[in-house]
Amino acid sequence: MSGKEGSGGFRKRKHDNFPHNQRREGKDVNSSSPVMLAFKLFQQELDARHDKYERLVKLSRDITVESKRTIFLLHRITSAPDMEEILTESEIKLDGVRQKILQVAQELSGEDMHQFHRAITTGLQEYVEAVSFQHFIKTRSLISMDEINKQLIFSTEENGKENKTPSSDAQDKQCGTWSLKLTPVDYLLGVADLTGELMRMCINSVGNGDIDTPFEVSQFLRQVYDGFSFIGNTGPYEVSKKLYTLKQSLAKVENACYALKVRGSEIPKHMLADVFSVKTEMIDQEEGIS
Repeated sequence: MSGKEGSGGFRKRKHDNFPHNQRREGKDVNSSSPVMLAFKLFQQELDARHDKYERLVKLSRDITVESKRTIFLLHRITSAPDMEEILTESEIKLDGVRQKILQVAQELSGEDMHQFHRAITTGLQEYVEAVSFQHFIKTRSLISMDEINKQLIFSTEENGKENKTPSSDAQDKQCGTWSLKLTPVDYLLGVADLTGELMRMCINSVGNGDIDTPFEVSQFLRQVYDGFSFIGNTGPYEVSKKLYTLKQSLAKVENACYALKVRGSEIPKHMLADVFSVKTEMIDQEEGIS
């Protein structure tokens, strides 16, 4: 008890030894001192960086939404009579997405992209998924990362109109040229998400009586899965985590192809939609998706 009182009294006497007037004067810091001026500059720099980060998050959200709408549009190809009309409309939507990416490139002008990568990676992955999905529908092949990066080189003319240029030169601010390069992780994650859309395209095609598309998708997904298997656990954690979902998509497509090969002659084309819609729902329920 006395020890506590002694220690408390010591603390009290210690504070009393520091004059009250000096403590008050300590709060009045000279705002024009070099230290305060330096910290004001730090404050302005941090505020500007935080504001830019928030603007990039909003742009990434817009890119994600518009890319998803493009993917939903492309899924209509399996049941639409005119495929070229939908591809033209999807290209218009992707041009709008690229204008958003141009704004991202302008925001990152003179900045280290990796400091803001977390703010924009979601949108870039969704864009890769949309572009690669459209490219697969056109060519039945996988678009490369270099081809995507070439589409993300922009130049602004004097009249303010933005146009894409095939030039692969470095960014030149004086000529009004901006570019944004995807990271390999963004590309791989976008391709991994593409496999889920191809699985849905396969099931929809079977339901509409298209027998050829499922086998083309199955062969393509097998090649993609083999490529991801080479990476394995040696790559980034996000990439290896996608491998399980990719394997599920491949299994669904191969099951559909197996059923078509074995029982295709037994099931009339007009009944394939009912058979595979029920089969897909059962698979999803077993995996806990629905």
